[in-house]
Amino acid sequence: MITRISSFEEDLSLLLILKQIVLYAVVLISIFVLDFLVNKNNLTKRNSYKILLFSLFIAILPITIQVDNILISNLFILLALRRIISLRTNKRVKKKLFDAAFWIGIASLFYFWSILFFILIFAALFFYSINNFKNWIIPFISLLTVIVIIISYSIIESNSFSDLNNYLDAISFDFTKYNVLGLIIGITILMSLGLWALLFYIINLKGKIKRQRPSHILIIVAVLISVVIVLIAPNKSGSEFIFMFAPLAVIMANYIESIKEKWFAEIFLWILILTPISYLAL
Repeated sequence: MITRISSFEEDLSLLLILKQIVLYAVVLISIFVLDFLVNKNNLTKRNSYKILLFSLFIAILPITIQVDNILISNLFILLALRRIISLRTNKRVKKKLFDAAFWIGIASLFYFWSILFFILIFAALFFYSINNFKNWIIPFISLLTVIVIIISYSIIESNSFSDLNNYLDAISFDFTKYNVLGLIIGITILMSLGLWALLFYIINLKGKIKRQRPSHILIIVAVLISVVIVLIAPNKSGSEFIFMFAPLAVIMANYIESIKEKWFAEIFLWILILTPISYLAL
């Protein structure tokens, strides 16, 4: 909240304050959804590491909560991820597939390239061995439902079809906007520790219970998709890294749990804690 207030460029008003309260609630709900999907699907042990890590990631890259549309898009992706991971139970599969695709479709309305998480649905169908052909069609029906709703709204609101160009987004590989000391430090720390934890996460996959292994593979796929989004994002402000935070929090939490030397785990956490504090000295 403090980070958002410090970035205000307009005069305070009741409407502005209400808007910030709503967006603050979006951040809190995102954390609760992450906590629920991790605990419900036993992706980590019963601890608060994932919440702590998610919060520290935001502190390291505070720009991630300053771009409203990406912040909202990430919440819908988390809601979709919750439904996708829950496919492991093989119950109410059709409803979960429809819901997941619907949330991703809504997320793409706020930030187009979040549509790439649509790939995660089919990865789940593959890794959970859900072979019924009808189930592979449902995500497209759900996405079509979102398109119909948007077209209907456009016709009612402006008596015309929406221009597809207003929905599609460009691709850019221009990383010059990352050439800011705070972003360089934050991204370097996040990527270095994240890559280290990911390496151990992949190595330890064989040690996971067989029925839980597909869920952990999907977390890796989610991280890879978020990396692609960062690479192709047309406006690289650093806010696009928020899509990486949830799966990366799960991966790092698993790594911290696996560290036998407590002092090393504490160093790992202290690096993340001290990074945003070090910004005060810049």
